[in-house]
Amino acid sequence: MPEPQLRPRHGSLWRRPLLLSTGTLSLAGLLALGVVHLDGGDRAGTAGATARTPWAADLPWPREGQAAVRIDGVGDLGSHGPQTPVPIASVTKVMTAYVILRDHPLRDDGSGPGITVDRRAADESVSGVESTVPLERGQRLSERRLLELMLVPSGNNVARLLARWDAGSEEAFVKKMNRAADALGMHRTTYTGASGFEPTTTSTAADQLKLARQVMRDKALRAVVSQPRTTIPGSSRTLPNTNTLLDTPGVVGIKTGSSTPAGGALMWAVTVPDGRGREHLALGVVLHQRAGTSPQEGLIAVFDSSRALIEAVRDRMSATEAALAANAR
Repeated sequence: MPEPQLRPRHGSLWRRPLLLSTGTLSLAGLLALGVVHLDGGDRAGTAGATARTPWAADLPWPREGQAAVRIDGVGDLGSHGPQTPVPIASVTKVMTAYVILRDHPLRDDGSGPGITVDRRAADESVSGVESTVPLERGQRLSERRLLELMLVPSGNNVARLLARWDAGSEEAFVKKMNRAADALGMHRTTYTGASGFEPTTTSTAADQLKLARQVMRDKALRAVVSQPRTTIPGSSRTLPNTNTLLDTPGVVGIKTGSSTPAGGALMWAVTVPDGRGREHLALGVVLHQRAGTSPQEGLIAVFDSSRALIEAVRDRMSATEAALAANAR
């Protein structure tokens, strides 16, 4: 096992004076002031952090790879690590789901059109070299059911089946994926397949965070990625969600990825209380954890890194609210 890299040094620090009493500010207003800024982050691909809130600089950023975090209603908490494109493995499937749902929207509880399993998807079910889901040729499954099988147990064969159904071929679908990425401002992202199996699909944590914001606005997708398990079609056998962080209070998604080139990758979402009875959705992406080792070791590392960030965001959110309340008195 390679030794973990040392935590990169932060860049220059500057502060500007607060001209307003914090007692008159909402949480969002206080954090938006951005009184701490650390040079680096995604600028010039440096290994520093770009923090946009007073306490983001103290987040327990991973010691290797890259990460980015934001809280809806508050703003970006910053990015950390060199924001240069790296393989993202099955996190790719989030864009696949985004394009499918953009082209074929589902109602909140709708199933969508039926899709016939083709020979290729069935044959790929028995692959011993990638993550697949058992399917039988001729099965008729709904769009929603296939999204579950792609996003929960991470079926690569299902991702490619959905791509062919939507665009006629995976190659044509990949063009849609890249156009969608460009439209979202994900300019350091390149998709070369619908599943993420190819190491040539690369992105950055900051780019994938833009996608996370977009997809979590879709209620159907939110419902799918929060499922702890699903079942094999035509069977009672259950398939667990690859995202074991769903056992953590408040975590509601989104998608794991792991391979030797990518290491461990995770796009996560968690509801965070602010101490006043309101909940905010915190989003994060952690990439390239223990790259070059085994997929299992990468997943362990990315879960550990992400769990530490989630706990810190929750704690600091509550502490900031408490400070605001005390100041107001």
